[in-house]
Amino acid sequence: MLRAAGVGLGDEVVVPAFGNVEVAEAVTRAGALPAFADVDPVTYCLDPDAVHTAITPRTAAVVAVHRFGRPADIGRLYELGQRHGLLVLEQGESEAPYGEVAQRRERAAYLDARLRGVRTPDGGDGHTYQQYVVRVPGNGRPDRDAFARALRGRGVDCRVPVKTPLHRLPEFRRFVSLPQTELAADETLALPVDASLTKRDMQRTVSACNALGGLLQPAF
Repeated sequence: MLRAAGVGLGDEVVVPAFGNVEVAEAVTRAGALPAFADVDPVTYCLDPDAVHTAITPRTAAVVAVHRFGRPADIGRLYELGQRHGLLVLEQGESEAPYGEVAQRRERAAYLDARLRGVRTPDGGDGHTYQQYVVRVPGNGRPDRDAFARALRGRGVDCRVPVKTPLHRLPEFRRFVSLPQTELAADETLALPVDASLTKRDMQRTVSACNALGGLLQPAF
């Protein structure tokens, strides 16, 4: 789509650095340069204000990525695109059947009501909970990683959604300030809310998280 729109050598395309390496790779394959903008700390999608700041005379397009079951603020991004004459593209997530989404929402509501010591996700804008992403606040990555290891040791299949932001990878390294992206990479953890999980599984997740009190000191 970028090539078809004439985006190529000498152009910049604004993309998020919080995951989705395939988006940045697609920009590179089109001959353009990925320009990373910060994310909204609630939705983990591109922050329109950060996109506005990232626009330069070389900017040709913006790629909005919907994350974890929450949509990007596509209305404001399209407004920016119209104002600056930019192509705005979306990368969506695969849609699950209604029944599966309803079950995920039910499990998310169960966790919302019972988890302590972690920040639960905001459920606005019709969240479908492709992933149930919490924040383990504290001093950054050591706390979150120690928390994740302890959960796995208690039988909870959790995962770190984005281990390294794209602007820190060797092939895309950029010296840009993306504080929300880096904080999200340090603090976020995806807990299981699959439709196949039983009530006992959900109880195990809650018990394990709450027993840890939200934070662990890093092991030395």
